[in-house]
Amino acid sequence: MNTHDPLLVFDRALVRSHRERAVLAGDKSDFLFAEVAARLADRLSDVKRSFAVGADLGSRGGHMVRATLATGRVDRFYAMDPSPALSACLPVPAVAADEEALPFADASLDLAVSSLALHWVNDLPGALVQIRRALRPDGLFLAAMFGGETLWELRQVLMEAELAISGGVSARVSPMADLRDAAGLLQRAGFALPVADRDPLTVSYSDAWALMRELRDMGEGNSIRLRPRRPLRRAILAEAVRLYQKRHLFAAARVRASFEVLYISGWAPSATQQQPLRPGQATTRLADALGVAERPAGDIAVPRSE
Repeated sequence: MNTHDPLLVFDRALVRSHRERAVLAGDKSDFLFAEVAARLADRLSDVKRSFAVGADLGSRGGHMVRATLATGRVDRFYAMDPSPALSACLPVPAVAADEEALPFADASLDLAVSSLALHWVNDLPGALVQIRRALRPDGLFLAAMFGGETLWELRQVLMEAELAISGGVSARVSPMADLRDAAGLLQRAGFALPVADRDPLTVSYSDAWALMRELRDMGEGNSIRLRPRRPLRRAILAEAVRLYQKRHLFAAARVRASFEVLYISGWAPSATQQQPLRPGQATTRLADALGVAERPAGDIAVPRSE
């Protein structure tokens, strides 16, 4: 691996280490992972079909595995996580493998799910292409990942505090995709019927210190490859906490933290899927659908009179 490659934003070994420490310590701060897995499983339940073979990509502590099994929609289900220690603890057959290098053969899965793991992938377009190739025709990909508005309050105060005290700004909070990026990446990866939407979540904390401790306990600490190797000075952290308390009070003297969850889905292309009609094949006039009088090009359509 070329450690100087500018496309390598994240230290994948550190991502794995953070996950292991969080889960093996008991996942005491896993409420967000449990909640998002449940919401993603609800979306799977809305799909009126069953799947012969499925896999969870980036299983962590197994929230998505258990939520998927509870839907009863998958006959055989497998799990995958970069950590051998975590893979060994999952309740279904599992393999230790990285989300950036999937171990599944082409056209071997009918369903691929992933909950809050793909935001740490360096080559997200490449990972999506691998997922699409691993799906059989008309196979479904369904995922949740943190979006670009996640922790915007913390980003803001850390940047301002560091700039004011040290005169510069360093990379402290990970970059994340926004909704438009996610939708476009699905199309580029070759998925049919791509859908992307967002779900903003607000969590309250006693103060910003508690938020930062919880991010560490979640295993979501800074894993940027070019992160500063020295921790932030105490004075900068104190100023950031002061700014956070001043600007982002929520209720009962607590502060808020925003998490944006992006839900994305797409299908492996299949001849059995609905296809758009070619020009000239429409059987219904647009004017009839809109309830307006048809006019020659250049005229203004007006509502029909009764």
